[in-house]
Amino acid sequence: MPTNIKGPAIFLAQFAGDAAPFNSWDAITKWAASLGYKGVQIPSWDGRLFDVKKAASSKTYCDEIKGTAKANGVEITELSTHLQGQLVAVHPAYDEAFDAFAPAEFHGKPKERQKWAVQQVKYAAKASRNLGLDSHVSFPGALCWPFLYGWPPRPPGLIEEGFDELARRWKPLLDVFEENGVDCGFELHPGEDVMDGATFEMFLRRLNNHPRCMINYDPSHFVLQQLDYLDFIDIYHERICAFHVKDAEFNPTGKQGVYSGFQPWISRAGRFRSLGDGQVDFGAIFSKLAAYDYDSWAVLEWECCIKDSVQGAIEGAPFIESHIIKTTAKSFDDFVAGSADKAKIRRILGIK
Repeated sequence: MPTNIKGPAIFLAQFAGDAAPFNSWDAITKWAASLGYKGVQIPSWDGRLFDVKKAASSKTYCDEIKGTAKANGVEITELSTHLQGQLVAVHPAYDEAFDAFAPAEFHGKPKERQKWAVQQVKYAAKASRNLGLDSHVSFPGALCWPFLYGWPPRPPGLIEEGFDELARRWKPLLDVFEENGVDCGFELHPGEDVMDGATFEMFLRRLNNHPRCMINYDPSHFVLQQLDYLDFIDIYHERICAFHVKDAEFNPTGKQGVYSGFQPWISRAGRFRSLGDGQVDFGAIFSKLAAYDYDSWAVLEWECCIKDSVQGAIEGAPFIESHIIKTTAKSFDDFVAGSADKAKIRRILGIK
């Protein structure tokens, strides 16, 4: 029978800061619990909350982190290496833009920055095991993204070589996840070479269907791409190991569509919104995930171009809670189904 989705949970990346209660692990977990969240997803790069290198080598430290969370009323859902994963593969056109994702000592040094990122992801795999986690979330990075549109015509083999290299870089990292018994859920996201189902299959094929290459499902990015996010679940549910609950809307006009004409977020046809303010059919999503036995966390990722983050967090917990389906252990018509009786069944079928 289907199993229950866990939650509500919240991704802390957009909330961590220098002011209380967002500046320490103890304070931010108390804050999350006070809003009704049962789980928190950790941005592994934020030293105010978590030391991923220490967690990779110290079970004692991980037990302390887990103990503080439990005392404050929440569990850890996953570690995130979205920033570090992005830096595993960066096209030179984006070198300066992505320097902000790494410590200052690596700025302007793309090779050193990439080595740092690779090590960070390895730390996260080991830290996840020390924390007793089964899943992790990340970005895969991008080498082909500047060539997304087919103009000017791409040289034959360009995309193939880019994906070959992306797989070469991730295969050793996924092997570390395998060694630690942890799935790596990639968030399929514009700006990553792995942005949709087609590109995920290109990546997975080059990884020889690596068992730890999984998906962090986030419907908001599919709304902005005009991809069928419900059909996606039907196709890829076996590879979904994590779930970002994020809303979005797409309102094309005579002036702009998917590309949104370089407009700021507030003026774009496709925009991220707080939960309930966009167009995502979360009722259908939660139903499909429950039917496919998804039993991991539903994690709010707040990103909205209008609503304040704290208001979005306050509203997010009851929104997710109201969508989590307590799955049934019996059929609705069991009371009239009768008992299993082989002789009776044969009579009904006219079998003598």
